[in-house]
Amino acid sequence: METYQGTRTPNGCQVTVSDGTARKRPLPLRLDLCNHSPTGFEWGYAGSGPAQLALALLADACESDDAALCHYQQFKRAVVAGLSASWTMTEGDIRRFVETQRDTQ
Repeated sequence: METYQGTRTPNGCQVTVSDGTARKRPLPLRLDLCNHSPTGFEWGYAGSGPAQLALALLADACESDDAALCHYQQFKRAVVAGLSASWTMTEGDIRRFVETQRDTQ
């Protein structure tokens, strides 16, 4: 199961994905799905940078562009807007959020 980690650095916000080993990769912005923030990710409020992060997290964790596009605004408001300066979440956390959204529709 993958783990997502966000940190604020002097060079901006960085989000990495770990597969349980020491290897980490940067989370792709996924501007191909929707271009909210070409300058990068943000979190802790409900703006364009957080929208880009929510979209990228959902697309990566769910492996479904359609699910990401359907649920990222709700995920932004419910989760990404409340994240602190550094955070960690799992693929399972993200998938559970999407499942709860499907159950309420």
